[in-house]
Amino acid sequence: MIPQKLRRDMVFCHDKQNCSPQYLEDLATAYWFSEALFTAIELDIFTILEPEGKTLEEITRSTDADMRAMERFLHALTSLGLVSSDGSSYYNTKISSEYLVTGKENYQGDSILWRKYLSTGWQNLTKCIQAGGRVDYSSPEENPRELARRIRRYISAMDRVARTKVLEILPFFEGMTLEGKILDIGTGSGAVAAGVMERFPDMTATLVDIPEVLEYTQELMKARGLAEKTEFCPANILEAWPVETEGFNLVILSNIVHAYSEDEIPEILKKSAESLKTGGYIIIHDFFLEHYQAKAAVFDLNMFINTYNGKVFAAKWVRDKLARLNLYTTGLIPLKSDTAVVIAAKQERRLADLCIDSVSQLTAKIKELGFKDSRPIPISNIHVPAWADIKCQFGCSGYGKRHCPPNGPTPEKTRELLKDYRQCLLLEGEPPTGAFQLQVLEAEKEAFKAGFHKAFAYWAGPCSICGLCAGDGVCRSPGRSRPSMEGAGIDVFETVRRAGIELKTLKDRDEFVKYFALLLLE
Repeated sequence: MIPQKLRRDMVFCHDKQNCSPQYLEDLATAYWFSEALFTAIELDIFTILEPEGKTLEEITRSTDADMRAMERFLHALTSLGLVSSDGSSYYNTKISSEYLVTGKENYQGDSILWRKYLSTGWQNLTKCIQAGGRVDYSSPEENPRELARRIRRYISAMDRVARTKVLEILPFFEGMTLEGKILDIGTGSGAVAAGVMERFPDMTATLVDIPEVLEYTQELMKARGLAEKTEFCPANILEAWPVETEGFNLVILSNIVHAYSEDEIPEILKKSAESLKTGGYIIIHDFFLEHYQAKAAVFDLNMFINTYNGKVFAAKWVRDKLARLNLYTTGLIPLKSDTAVVIAAKQERRLADLCIDSVSQLTAKIKELGFKDSRPIPISNIHVPAWADIKCQFGCSGYGKRHCPPNGPTPEKTRELLKDYRQCLLLEGEPPTGAFQLQVLEAEKEAFKAGFHKAFAYWAGPCSICGLCAGDGVCRSPGRSRPSMEGAGIDVFETVRRAGIELKTLKDRDEFVKYFALLLLE
């Protein structure tokens, strides 16, 4: 464990690689990658290559480019995994073919280029920090034609993103029969409500947004054949909502919470609750600080730079606000992408009807305890070699202490015990040891309360719950002590690597230490 004094002076790094100058260099040049992607989309490279590829000469002619420059550019795209080559022709990789070819259903080019538009504001980050908020309030509103063009471009971009997000949300309602009315607040393109109506055709929708947005939304809903099932309600959502009280079976707030301040969000949640029928649901889909933490933190800066008062909130903060409205909520439900969902209801039993994987729910709850990561892994990922206990016996000052080898489970016992489990969570934290171990105990308690009656944890390091063990060798807190992963014969390095996390041995005392624990579930 790193002494507290050293920890105060440390640069926070996730691993050894992030503690090197190269990490700083990679951060400083990250925009090179995005600019290459932006340019490829602007030149329509991926559409040109679809479906059978093209030679360098053909690509050069199609883009009116210099051949030597294009060859270097294609080499860069190849190194990024966006293009492949057989030596004579260039081809789209799978991801480029699916998401970057103009006209395809899952095309994401518009949303990616919208990020380029936002990058202009990032040049003002220093000024924003000094001023305490956005500094560039220039707007094309004086030119109605330019404003309309900008809105259509934005809605088109967000529509592509929302279409993929709703496909991740719909499985939570698998096996249910949803019917009645949807209220989609700040609807944008209407993609989330549209996805729900296509899956549950007995539902209709009321879409609420400013008039300039709804004008284009109507076109999109008509193109999807849903205009007749949709009511378009122009309104400023910070003002009174011209909708029926307790009139909706499903209220959708998708990417709305991050657009407003902590002073405004409680009122929006209150109006959502007032609009909800007794047996209905509120879906809050957004960025949250607990999920995809680096992206959420940087996205929060984007709100700081490019909006009046938007910010990214912790799911716990949002759930607390919902609880004050007498609503029951799920934990944070991570999506496979960079956003997550919280679902609320007036009746607690309605949450039990949702098709939400219990491990996913538990993972979100455990991350709220303060862990850096809580990652489901199969039991087969846990590596218990023959040599691990030898490393404890010859090389660890904790050997022979209470709960450490040989006073703990042998590797043989660990292998036998793992046969009774199918899945577990790999928990990542940081020093000090005692605080981490207390967190692990809380995680095990949450797992037991969630219905995992076999929940059992292996933590990191010798037991530090009591500080010093009693002199007579009798444990004063047997109910709060657990074996360490390494002490039970588990190869921590290999197990963590199998989970997709890079872990290296430490060379210097001032390097950041990662702690890992295993929480066996079922």
